[in-house]
Amino acid sequence: MSPSPPPGGPVHVIGASGRSGVALCRALLEQGTPFVPVVRDAARWRATGLPGDPAIADLTGPADGLRRALAGAARVASTAHARHVPALLAAMPEGAALVCLGSTRKFTRWPDAHGNGVLAGEAALMASGRDGVILHPTMIYGAQGENNVRRLAALLRRLPVTPLPGGGHALVQPIHQDDVTRSMLAALGRAWDGPHALVIAGGTALSYRDFAAMVARHAGLRPRPVLPVPAAAMMAAAWATRVLPGLPPVGTAEIRRLLEDKAFDTGPMARELGVVPIGLEDGLGRLFGR
Repeated sequence: MSPSPPPGGPVHVIGASGRSGVALCRALLEQGTPFVPVVRDAARWRATGLPGDPAIADLTGPADGLRRALAGAARVASTAHARHVPALLAAMPEGAALVCLGSTRKFTRWPDAHGNGVLAGEAALMASGRDGVILHPTMIYGAQGENNVRRLAALLRRLPVTPLPGGGHALVQPIHQDDVTRSMLAALGRAWDGPHALVIAGGTALSYRDFAAMVARHAGLRPRPVLPVPAAAMMAAAWATRVLPGLPPVGTAEIRRLLEDKAFDTGPMARELGVVPIGLEDGLGRLFGR
């Protein structure tokens, strides 16, 4: 049986005042698609400068509040953590489709609360039989206020070298916020026959050492030589980033993840969504305005 046409009506955006939520709402506004921002704090929504009266709901609060916020929804787009997918599925009207964000953290060799929450959210969507998709982005950069690439640039400004576990040879494939937003718009605009899961990634896969060098160049910094450091030593020294002024904090779990490849085929993303991601040179140029 072929899938029915995608539902119309406004898009209910969960987490509308967050980074990816604001980007999605701006894009919906630009294309003339009505939306209902669903947020926990009305003041934070007003601070975005975007129009519309928000629906107030706390994803960790009583189920009735979320159910009221989603009353009549035909399409729900969630930029909140995937751990909240079970609550969303329980509150959504019957027949409503869900497009939500997960994370490629689900593939890590070192499970943590973040990755386990993503796995639980995907499992809930798959078991529900609902029409929709969970999109698993790689590391997102380029959003207003993001702290991935900007934090790396801030760290490089303070250091004469680039310390990386194992010399930084593992692969990374960051995705620009614009491509995350384009992917969500495409997912909202097509019909889904049952639940799906899809990785979305940037257009460039490269080693961490090359990634750091590219960030430094776009940030206007001189080249930094790479200093290979044992991961255990870097994790032991990570506490210093939490107490020394001017250094962005770095967690031990982040250091450990620098040892695993995070590169993915973008073919399924292009086939299913029609989105071909931009390359890292282009993305960093947009971010740093150089």
